[in-house]
Amino acid sequence: MIRVGLVGLGVIGAFYRAAIAVREDMCLTAVCDLRPELLEGYERTARYTGHRRMLAEAGLDAVVVTVPNDAHAAVCRDALAAGVAVCVEKPLATTLSDAVALDRLARAAGVPLFTAFHRRYNDNLLALRAAVDRPIRHVTVRYLERIEEHVGVDAWYLDPARCGGGCVADNGPNAFDLVRLFLGDVAVTGVDITRVGGVDRQAVVALRAPSGATARVELDWSFPGELKDVRVELADGAVQYADLLAGHPRFKQSLEHEYRGVVAEFADLVRAGGSAPGDGVAALELVKSCYREESRVTRA
Repeated sequence: MIRVGLVGLGVIGAFYRAAIAVREDMCLTAVCDLRPELLEGYERTARYTGHRRMLAEAGLDAVVVTVPNDAHAAVCRDALAAGVAVCVEKPLATTLSDAVALDRLARAAGVPLFTAFHRRYNDNLLALRAAVDRPIRHVTVRYLERIEEHVGVDAWYLDPARCGGGCVADNGPNAFDLVRLFLGDVAVTGVDITRVGGVDRQAVVALRAPSGATARVELDWSFPGELKDVRVELADGAVQYADLLAGHPRFKQSLEHEYRGVVAEFADLVRAGGSAPGDGVAALELVKSCYREESRVTRA
């Protein structure tokens, strides 16, 4: 039985809790949040307001980290130092240097550090990947929503210092990960970011793979509604498409099966031990490339 601690009981924490609850090989042993009122309802689980005490006392095999983005690095660092496997929400950290340091720490300790990209487990996305069996010319990923409808109690999303920026820092990693699933490593070749009150609310990012294939990522935190999709243009002119929300009409319904996929892969990594793929660092490198490219163009 894998004994899991959940650090952060905000909006996304609920999806992890539900995904763990249906597994016979995992047990939610402890929960942690700085807000004592969010610990209510967990009377049968060890409850903490400090993650260090939880790591010291709860006898955990793994932790799931869903705290605000700016706290990811500190919580992950402490868990890895304690020899506890980590599943952390994207982005791995708010700075690339912190992300690289965490990856090195995990590899040196031989402890899994797994960044959760829930969209890669989407049923429509998996069907699209199975259908793409020829060389790709171009990939378009759209990740559009009105962020205020999604944050719930987690108002930190709208604080650029805590979030890491805005839609590029937070939704960008999921979108970039989808591009990388189809094209492998890519580089940013252009970016257009629109900010409101210091928060990036819209962005269009151009990318290119070494093969010459290209990609376009569209991000929007001011979109009236929600649209998440992937369009793949093949080299022979054929087009394949996936609406990631199709078949999941309830608000955030698609996240239910996606996070079951996240937890299943994390459980496999915990059992296997050793290092996890460095996808979290790769996604953050693209986020930082976006901001660097924007700065370069502005200076020019």
